[in-house]
Amino acid sequence: MSTFHPAFTPDTINLAGRDCMPGYLGMECLEVGEDVLRMRMPVDARTHQPHGLLHGGASVALGETAGGVASMAVLGPGSAHIGVGLEINANHVRSARAGFVIATCRPLHLGRNTHVWDIRVETEDGRLVSVIRLTNAIVPRPA
Repeated sequence: MSTFHPAFTPDTINLAGRDCMPGYLGMECLEVGEDVLRMRMPVDARTHQPHGLLHGGASVALGETAGGVASMAVLGPGSAHIGVGLEINANHVRSARAGFVIATCRPLHLGRNTHVWDIRVETEDGRLVSVIRLTNAIVPRPA
């Protein structure tokens, strides 16, 4: 059985993010698998720091987006609960100058009150850029 609700597809995820930060930064969902969610983001002027390298905060934004989407896909559409970021930790081990970076998000813990996600951000050729751990609090959906 899949970790993620079948209503969450790359198309529905991309549509939902088009008019907010994921869309502004060019993020797109590539895959929703049995226990993996993959998103990518361009490395360009929108995501560079002043020296022409991928901004560490952009990598974190990609990781938190992937983990946030993953929690929502676990909870399912119409859930009385949502996932909100509680804690995020990132280690940046390499940068990138161009192309795309790809976030691969997998669950470490899917509890009633928290979800913990392991997210690896890599270049298109598989070089590790950042390792991210995200904890989402599962809270009642706002009225």
